[in-house]
Amino acid sequence: MVGTATQDGYTGFDRMPIAGEWRAGRAGGARKDIDPYTGEVVAEIELAGAGDLDEAYRAARDAQRKWAGSPAEERAEIMRKAARIFADREDELAGWLQREAGATRARAAVELALVRAVTERAADQAGRINTWVETDSDLPGKENRVYRTAAGVVAVISPWNFPVQLSNRSVAPALALGNAVVLKPAGDTPVTGGLFLAKVYEEAGLPPGLLSVVVGKGSDIGDAMVEHEVPRVVSFTGSTPVGRGIAAKAGVKRLSLELGGNGPLVVLDDADLGQAVAGALYGNFFHQGQVCMATNRVIVDAAVYDAFVERFVAGARALSCGDPRDTETQLGPVINTKQLESIQEKVARAVADGAELVLTGDPTGPTGQVLPPQVLLGDNTVTTSREEVFGPVATICKADGEDDALRLANDTEYGLSSGVYTQDTERGLRFALHTQAGMTHVNDTTVHDDAHVAFGGEKASGLGRFGGDWVVDEFTTHHWVSLQHAPREFRY
Repeated sequence: MVGTATQDGYTGFDRMPIAGEWRAGRAGGARKDIDPYTGEVVAEIELAGAGDLDEAYRAARDAQRKWAGSPAEERAEIMRKAARIFADREDELAGWLQREAGATRARAAVELALVRAVTERAADQAGRINTWVETDSDLPGKENRVYRTAAGVVAVISPWNFPVQLSNRSVAPALALGNAVVLKPAGDTPVTGGLFLAKVYEEAGLPPGLLSVVVGKGSDIGDAMVEHEVPRVVSFTGSTPVGRGIAAKAGVKRLSLELGGNGPLVVLDDADLGQAVAGALYGNFFHQGQVCMATNRVIVDAAVYDAFVERFVAGARALSCGDPRDTETQLGPVINTKQLESIQEKVARAVADGAELVLTGDPTGPTGQVLPPQVLLGDNTVTTSREEVFGPVATICKADGEDDALRLANDTEYGLSSGVYTQDTERGLRFALHTQAGMTHVNDTTVHDDAHVAFGGEKASGLGRFGGDWVVDEFTTHHWVSLQHAPREFRY
């Protein structure tokens, strides 16, 4: 049972915090949390149901009003304490990421650095509510004020690929800005995506009821998470089809959605090929390609295509695959067998579409979920170019010049992250500004996040922005209050 924090770490996770109490869920049945590399059970949690969720939401609503009225410094100090706890417990949390998400230690370090940065940034944002600006009025004697206030209760639904960061990037600013949160982490990562996070905030002094974590089946609580009357904001990170379903079911609620991606990395004819190959390898294979910002397509100018392919394939072949606990490992396991089968099926369809599979390999490891890099040569129409693969698969497409490369990059329903390599940064900037995406990196890979900058997508890749001060708008609302200082004359 989860107990208090100790010097050696948090005790085993078989309970969840619901309405201020750590307890088992009441839906019936349990979820086994499986290490994707070894197949071992790392936790077993009795699942929450609709009744548990309702209790969590109502407790959150009751606790939120007092929390929103608390001094900004009080909320900020809890965020600062949480950031320090994340730093103090980094090894412990990294171990959970290795066991639960199949993350290498280097991959875990990237995620946990972001988590600390987001939490520290949230502390700075605590004073952004309960403030007001004055505006003009056309009516004599009227003073107009527009107050920024907490939105209320926020529903957060997070994925398994970067579970701590993709939960905390909503949880931290939402709490700092005076909201209460009910969090549903992914079933594959309930500890790193929710339960560990809740223990950190509890240790930091967060009052009970403000953060509940519900671990349950989507069929039991998925619809209720977004349809329930209490939450005013729904923050979701996941696939575009699920995001569309949430938008259809949420009703009149604010939506903050980071959805699917199909990241194009463009290599123009004047690119530094050494840098471009390194960036493309990282973009395709970091965390086994299980990243929303992953490079799904490498679009290479025909003038440098052959040289790029030769160097890229050699680099991919040299990557080390295996146990994520081994410091030499660069690619660990895919999260589960269903995801592995989906990746392999997309590769097979791409070959059927006419792509050439120039590098492959069979899955290895105790669970058979370590998939070596797969490299295909194709065009923008093959399956692995059209669809988000979410695995260690690279598809390289040839472009007939810069205009064709831009056309190919934009020829997708998605618009999350993108990149372009060129030794002329002004040329790169012009290219970036014509790319239909929420983020474009010049002379860098598609996989990049920064706690200080607007993170989000266009088209089918989502709504809203995380990061920096842009996230403040996601979790606050504006209230116009007017003060009539002189009697008003009413004319009919």
